[in-house]
Amino acid sequence: MNIHDDPDDLEYRTAMKLQTRQIPDEQFRKFEGYASEIFAAFGLDLNTPATKDTPRRFIKALFDATEGYDGDPKLLRVFETECRGEPDCRLSQVVEGPIPFYALCEHHALPFHGMAYVGYIAHENIIGISKLTRMVRLFSKRFAVQERIGQQIADTLDTMLHPHGVAVYLEARHLCVEMRGVRETSPMTRTTVWRGHYANDAALRSEFFTACGLQRNER
Repeated sequence: MNIHDDPDDLEYRTAMKLQTRQIPDEQFRKFEGYASEIFAAFGLDLNTPATKDTPRRFIKALFDATEGYDGDPKLLRVFETECRGEPDCRLSQVVEGPIPFYALCEHHALPFHGMAYVGYIAHENIIGISKLTRMVRLFSKRFAVQERIGQQIADTLDTMLHPHGVAVYLEARHLCVEMRGVRETSPMTRTTVWRGHYANDAALRSEFFTACGLQRNER
């Protein structure tokens, strides 16, 4: 089943957009010039063998780190559930993690990185396990905030699969906290998103954390 052609899934199709970003070479060179001015003003000597190409590498790295805006066509396919009406089908979880991710904070454009854990309870459709990793990377490879990444993953799974429940847990270290501001040492930010059965069932949330290999007490 390819849901990319479903006119009712406009929000999903927008999130999964398949057209790549088109930035002309001339514009890239202009960006490199801006970066050179900034680096030089801040004290970087750009006239050494090690640094003469730093502005170009920086702009290319920034472009690569935000490739999530280009979408991922491999996320468009779902399959019928493997469940055949057994009594425990509605509470059978699919859980993937830890999934490493790297993102750029939209407030300071500094990296944050960590692990994601994603679970869902299938209804009529399932998605390939590797697609959960692709989904995490799709939304993390953008200018982002941690809370929104979790919401976007949950929203997309809801739209694609209409499952009985979705669970998303993210834990990450934010360099904008460690390198500037309060300069905390090794802080960890944790966020959760619960949908459907997970939102109403503490035992199910605890089972999710156990399946992820995490020790959490849900009340």
